Amino acid sequence: MTKGLELRPIAYFSMEIALDPAMPTYSGGLGVLAGDTLRAAADLHLPMVAVTLLYRDGYFRQRLDAEGNQTEVDDEWRPEEFLEPLDARASVTIEGRTVALKAWRYRIEGQAGHVVPVYFLDSALEENDPGDRTLTDDLYGGDPRYRLCQETILGIGGMAMLEAVGHGDVHTCHMNEGHSALLSLALLRQECPDCALADVPPDVSEGVRNRCVFTTHTPVEAGHDRFPVDLVRQVLGDEVAAGLETVGCITDGVLNMTYLGLRRSHYVNGVSMRHEQIAEGMFPGYPFNSVTNGVHAASWTGDAFQELYDRHIPEWRQDNRYLRYVVAVDTDEILDAHAAAKRALVDTVRERNGVELDPNLLTIGFARRATPYKRADLLLSDLDRLRKIAADVGPLQIVYAGKAHPRDGEGKATIKHIFEIAAALKDTIPIVYLEDYDMDLGRCLTSGVDLWVNTPLKPLEASGTSGMKAAMNGVPSLSVLDGWWIEGHVEGVTGWSIGEHWEKESDTEEEVDSLYDKLEYLILPTFYSRPEAFAAIMRSTIALNASFFNSQRMLSQYLVNAYSWKTPEENE
Repeated sequence: MTKGLELRPIAYFSMEIALDPAMPTYSGGLGVLAGDTLRAAADLHLPMVAVTLLYRDGYFRQRLDAEGNQTEVDDEWRPEEFLEPLDARASVTIEGRTVALKAWRYRIEGQAGHVVPVYFLDSALEENDPGDRTLTDDLYGGDPRYRLCQETILGIGGMAMLEAVGHGDVHTCHMNEGHSALLSLALLRQECPDCALADVPPDVSEGVRNRCVFTTHTPVEAGHDRFPVDLVRQVLGDEVAAGLETVGCITDGVLNMTYLGLRRSHYVNGVSMRHEQIAEGMFPGYPFNSVTNGVHAASWTGDAFQELYDRHIPEWRQDNRYLRYVVAVDTDEILDAHAAAKRALVDTVRERNGVELDPNLLTIGFARRATPYKRADLLLSDLDRLRKIAADVGPLQIVYAGKAHPRDGEGKATIKHIFEIAAALKDTIPIVYLEDYDMDLGRCLTSGVDLWVNTPLKPLEASGTSGMKAAMNGVPSLSVLDGWWIEGHVEGVTGWSIGEHWEKESDTEEEVDSLYDKLEYLILPTFYSRPEAFAAIMRSTIALNASFFNSQRMLSQYLVNAYSWKTPEENE
C-alpha cells in the first residue's frame, strides 16, 4: 500500500471465483481472474473481502471419447472439506418470499500472512422453500428466472451477508462483470431506507455511485445479461422495477445488467487497452478506462522456475516487478528450468493419455475454452503445409486442452475436428488433447510447452490471460494481435504476432499464412539451430511480460485509479 494513505475496506463481487482445483466454483477465465485478484490483494495487505455463490453441484467434469465427443459428468464436492461454515444468517426477498442465506468462508493467505476472506453464499437451508434451496447450486445453470434469482442473491444478498459477518464498514464495492450489479440497489437502501428507489435524492444516489467500481470482461453482445421487465417485476417486485426504469437501466422492456453496472459506478473499465476501445463502441457515452488483466505470479509459475527465481531474485514473490531482473540470469539456467517443466508435462501427458511425447521436439500448447471465436483449429488449417514444415524445417508436437460449454454444439464440434486431424497426422505430427482442463493442468501446460499459441477472432478477445501464465515460465507466444497481446508483443523479443496489424478485424486467410510463415521461417529455425537465441527470447519474455502482466500490477492500478482513498487524519 502507498505510504501515508489508508485504504477504505473493499468488497469484491464475482459470480465465480477459482481458488482450488478441487473446488468447482468456477468455469473459466472470469473465475480464475477473480481468484488471482484476491491472491494479489492478500499479498499486498489490502483490506478486501469477496463474495460469490457456493455452487454445490459444481460446474462439470469433461469426458472425451476416442473420437473427441465431449460428455459431461457431475463434479461432486463437499464444501465442508474446504470451507468454514459460519453461524451468521442474512436474507433476500425473491418473488415476495424471504430467502434465508448462510455463508461459508475461505481464507486466502498472502505471502506475508495477510488474510483476505471469501464468502460463499448458500441458500440450501431448511427454512427455505424447496425451490429456493437450489438457487445457489448450479453455476450458470437454469433459465433466465434462475439466473436473475442468483444475481439477486449475489448482489443484494451479498451486501446483507457482509453486514451479518461483520464487514458492514465496506466502502468500495467492485463488481466483476454485471452479475452483481444489483448490489447498487442494496447500497441505496442502506443510505435511504425510507425512500422508494425511484425517489432517492440525487446526492444520495451520487454518493452510492462513488462507492462502486465496475469491470466488464466481454466484447461479445451475448455475454451481457438481459432480463425482460416482466421477469424483473416477478423476481424483484414492482417498486424495484420502477426504480430501475427511473435510472434508465430498463430500456425497450429489458433490464441490461451491464447498463446497471455502468450507470451506478463512478469508475468503469475494460480489461485491456483494445477492450476499452471496443467497449466504448458498444456502450457509447460512458467514460471507459482500461486496466489490463494480470495473473498471480506465484500461482502460475511452475516449480522449476519458482526455484530459479527464489535463487536469483528472492524479492519476486512480494513484488513481481523484480522479475525484470531475470535479465541477469544466464540462459543456460533458463533452459535447465524449462527442461524440468517440460519433463513434468511429458509425464502428465503419459499418465493422462498414454502418449509418449518427445521432450526434444518443439512443443506447441493451446488451451482455451472451446468456443468458435477462439478458433482452436486455426493452427491446423493447412495440413499439407504443416507436414512440409515439420519435414523440412523441424518436427513439432501439439498439446491441446479446453472444455466446451455443455450447450455449445459448435465448441464441441471443434474438439471433435481436432481429434479427426490428430488421427490424420498421427504418423508425422503428434497431437494430444487433454480432457478436463482445470487450474492444475493449466499450470502444467503453460510451464511445459515451448510455444504458446492463441488464435482468437479479432476483436473478440477482451484480454486473455493464458499467454501471461506462459510468460511467467519463459514461454513466448505466437498470437493474434488482440487483447493483452497488443500490449505485450515485441516481435522476436517476447514472441511473435499472427498478422501484422491489430486495428482491423480478422482476415482468416491472411492470419493462417502469417502463422505458418512465422513457424517455418522464424520459430522452428531459431528453436533447433539457435537454442541460445531462443533462450534469450524466453528470458526477455519473463523480463518484459511476466514483470508487468501480473495481478499485483493490475491491482495497484485499481488502487490508484478506482478505489477510494482517505488519509489517516480522515480516520480520526
